[in-house]
Amino acid sequence: MPLLRPILKWAGAKTKLVPFIRALVPGDATRLVEPFFGSGAVALNLGFRRNLVADANPDVIAVYDSLAAHPARYVRECRELFGPKGNSRNTFDRLRNEFNASRDRYRRACLFVYLNRHCYNGLCRYNKKGGFNVPFGRYVRPHFPAAEFAAFRSFLKRAETCCSDFRPIICQAGRGDFVYCDPPYSPLSLTANFTGYARGGFSHQDQTELVRACRDAAARGAFVVISNHDTAVTRELYAGADRLVELQVSRMISCDGANRNRAAELLAVYAPVPIAFAQ
Repeated sequence: MPLLRPILKWAGAKTKLVPFIRALVPGDATRLVEPFFGSGAVALNLGFRRNLVADANPDVIAVYDSLAAHPARYVRECRELFGPKGNSRNTFDRLRNEFNASRDRYRRACLFVYLNRHCYNGLCRYNKKGGFNVPFGRYVRPHFPAAEFAAFRSFLKRAETCCSDFRPIICQAGRGDFVYCDPPYSPLSLTANFTGYARGGFSHQDQTELVRACRDAAARGAFVVISNHDTAVTRELYAGADRLVELQVSRMISCDGANRNRAAELLAVYAPVPIAFAQ
């Protein structure tokens, strides 16, 4: 079955990991908990009837909330931003400036889809003042995600969305939950850090606290999977995992398809702790 595609282009989207993640889902899992939702590529394709999804980026969650609340109007107003007139540097710069100046959550949600589909490689990055600063992408004909909107609208009927840090979301996970965590990856080098999309970055301390939260969720009966780069640092982070799944995945950060190299990634699995029955 072909995988459903998300509305947003996303550097590091886990579409290619879906078959491997799906293979890890226990048969008795009834709800997905995903605290680093991003484009939603994984949740969209796992098929859970109940989903608790969150992201720390308010612009990302505003897209999904706007689609759920005003589906026809939202898709129509997003579509109006596309087309030949929208695909120019001058229009892009003007709409990016409007986005950065606006405090209207709904209007920002419309503009965010436009910026995501017209900016360089679908990156999501903010400067220190909180302004979206990815440049124009120079695409011949940016794709308007009409089918993707329809698929996501169906998914959202089965989902609870939150704008939140990962901590309070994972705290809600327990028996019957499948938790998938796709945090901003630990950098492969000092210059390869793409954690700026959430505005606050994601430190090694955050990575350590995420592991602790996932271990606690497993102790409450949840089945947890974390994805990350396969490096010496992440191997040390996940040393206490029940299982490490090694993968080679095409790196999608380059705009030149011929130069998108394969990179080593890990899935760290924390299985539920068996219930201890009192004697």
